Amino acid sequence: MNLIFLGANGAGKGTQAKLLQEREGIPQISTGDILRAAMTDVRSPVGEEARKYVDRGELVPDDVMIAIIKTRLAEPDAARGFVLDGFPRTIPQARALDEWLSSRGRSLDAAVYFEARRETIIRRLTGRRVCRAAGHIYHMEYHPPRVEGRCDVDGSELYQRDDDSEETVRHRLEVYDRQTQPLVEYYRAQGILETIDAEADIEQMYQRLMQILTARTG
Repeated sequence: MNLIFLGANGAGKGTQAKLLQEREGIPQISTGDILRAAMTDVRSPVGEEARKYVDRGELVPDDVMIAIIKTRLAEPDAARGFVLDGFPRTIPQARALDEWLSSRGRSLDAAVYFEARRETIIRRLTGRRVCRAAGHIYHMEYHPPRVEGRCDVDGSELYQRDDDSEETVRHRLEVYDRQTQPLVEYYRAQGILETIDAEADIEQMYQRLMQILTARTG
């Protein structure tokens, strides 16, 4: 199946994409992962172009990002299906993806929207703490340290990264709402939007995902 996962950071779409890859063999194509891979590949002209923007702290333009995605989707493991996690982020990106798939006789089977309340997302994203010595990761709600503020492994201080602060998280969610939320309506209009309650636990979400895929494959 050719799938897109939509939802804010912290909604759980990355976790579900990994599970789908592990259990069903559908490759997870994460925008962040393939962008980093392209930028470190000296043979990739689009990767080199992307690095120029990233090094300046700017967003990678649509045409560059689309070129990177097309290259990845043309690889053999994506021939039988894929899960796009983190792409598209805008309507122009979505249209470009539709056109490229159509030119190869393919189409999207479903766009799965992981829906969660704003406060749930903020709680998930701001709860992360990192060990200063070795980078061990904790979460104040889901994986707390045995001693508050100290790493279980080496006893070093735990801290909150700047991009996990509530102010930063709220800003990222505002950007998401402006740029990416319109995709929900875009795919709803195409009749391929499916919704998962991202307030549920991991296995409940996965079972709902499997129900969607079963119904879509008929």
